[in-house]
Amino acid sequence: MTSKNIANGLLRTIAILVGVIVLATFLYKIQSVLVYIVIAGVLSLIARPFIQFLKTKLKFPNSLAVGATMLFISGIFIGIIGLFIPLLIQQSENLSLLQSDRLQASLQDISNQTNQYLLSHDIDLLNQLKKVDYTAQFKAIPNILNAIVGTVGSLSVGLFSVLFITFFFMKDSHLLKNAALTLIPNTAEGRFSKSLEKINHLLSRYFIGLVLQISILFVIYTILLLVFGISNAIVIAFLCALLNLIPYVGPMIGAVLMFVLAMTSNLGSDFQTEILPTATSVLLGYLLAQLIDNFLSQPIIFSKTTKSHPLEIFLIIVIGGLLFGVIGMIIAVPTYTALKVILKEFFSDNKIVQSLTKDL
Repeated sequence: MTSKNIANGLLRTIAILVGVIVLATFLYKIQSVLVYIVIAGVLSLIARPFIQFLKTKLKFPNSLAVGATMLFISGIFIGIIGLFIPLLIQQSENLSLLQSDRLQASLQDISNQTNQYLLSHDIDLLNQLKKVDYTAQFKAIPNILNAIVGTVGSLSVGLFSVLFITFFFMKDSHLLKNAALTLIPNTAEGRFSKSLEKINHLLSRYFIGLVLQISILFVIYTILLLVFGISNAIVIAFLCALLNLIPYVGPMIGAVLMFVLAMTSNLGSDFQTEILPTATSVLLGYLLAQLIDNFLSQPIIFSKTTKSHPLEIFLIIVIGGLLFGVIGMIIAVPTYTALKVILKEFFSDNKIVQSLTKDL
């Protein structure tokens, strides 16, 4: 090997590394756009069966079917936002100057009752709270307000972007497929195209299964909170159900959220006879709903939608969490499903692949 060949190889390696760094930097800079594309892709997969139903059963033209589906999706977004308006109005009233005295009295009352209850169990919470510098916390209020305004603006832009991208993904269902095929060698286009169709079908079933799972939990939580007379039951139930999209971690956050909101909804009541028993009962009901979800809803829904064994799904989610944290847990099942389809198409003779994909 001559020095010229070595130099050319070294320059080629450097060029590849520079290209990878530039590409990684570019993707990092446009990460918000990539998130919009991913969310739009998920929404288009969820909407796919509805569009097919409108086109095949009701004989809608493609544009009309897509338009009707977009109106339905937009209505869902508007409805979700509308759920939070009563909660925001109530909180703004509580924090207004006209309500400050009553709110302060309620908080002082629940603080006193909590402290008395803890003192009866040899826990001096009041003495510990006196050591906290509360004035330092209020200095962060302007920054928090600025962050809220910025977040609202970003969410508005993000919502419009997602809906815009989703419309074209649904209108031209082969858009992503054609983009992916441009990166695939001509010899593998046929098999890869077949794999993409199978992946789209399975992921569509999976995301619809997620919607069904969240809907079941939402109904259970709503009934639970209404039975105990918790204010804003629908909003709280929706938030806690939505947290279940994060496997294992989300339900724990939801339990804390529901317990705290159940306590604060009864401000002014007796702590030992009203607040604590009600919040504890709500928490027990929440745990019962989780048991139903973990041992009935999830195994049935996901084993049928992804065609994978429940133990297989559990292990994949755990591995995804260990490797990539919360994001890994969320994307573990769809990524694994797509990988199984590709492996079956390109390595169908392998015994391990045959064992993993026998139900596909």
